[in-house]
Amino acid sequence: MTDPIALRNRFAMVKGAWDEHLRGVPFPQLGEGTAEEKIERLEIALVDEMRRRATPETAEQAADAMWTLVHARDDGDPVKQRVTQHHEDLARLGHRPI
Repeated sequence: MTDPIALRNRFAMVKGAWDEHLRGVPFPQLGEGTAEEKIERLEIALVDEMRRRATPETAEQAADAMWTLVHARDDGDPVKQRVTQHHEDLARLGHRPI
């Protein structure tokens, strides 16, 4: 089980990012599970929605905001893996021909 303080910090990070990047969008239903599972589902919902809303003009900002959530996590972390996938999409989306 994850440290309660670490979970509280993860929730605070995802809540702050949600409020900043998805203002007015209600939190999704998180279903059953442990606090860690619910926070992970919320983090994935956040990065998925940020990717969905990204435009060529906002792709870099979205990628940076996502990376802020996961940069210190192990490469095997499911949220970090999702962010890595989204980074590839965002790099293509944000690429502007010269």
